[in-house]
Amino acid sequence: MPFAYDPFDEIRREAAGLSLVPPQVVADNAARGLALRQKFGRGGTEIGVGRAEELVARTELSPHTIKRMVSFFARHEVDKRAKNFGNDDNPSAGYVAWLLWGGDEGRSWALEMKGRMQASL
Repeated sequence: MPFAYDPFDEIRREAAGLSLVPPQVVADNAARGLALRQKFGRGGTEIGVGRAEELVARTELSPHTIKRMVSFFARHEVDKRAKNFGNDDNPSAGYVAWLLWGGDEGRSWALEMKGRMQASL
């Protein structure tokens, strides 16, 4: 289900003093995902690659993007049960995709930011 754009999201975020710049560890995970995708030719979609590029650049993300990250991780939690998830020598496609979106730290950070945004309403 797509998220509706709320023009007041940015105003609320600024009023709450939230920075939606991804932490370095999230950027590092995304960079590792890009490197694994390049090396093994699997994992993630073009959307995931674009997300990884944003995370690596550590640009300020929109509230909508944070919500999309939370949704991605919720849908793909099951991928963590696949063979070779977490194996950098022969990674599963799901592992590469997970890293492209920031890995476990990206999931934790996105959930925290979503909670803070909701609390500021």
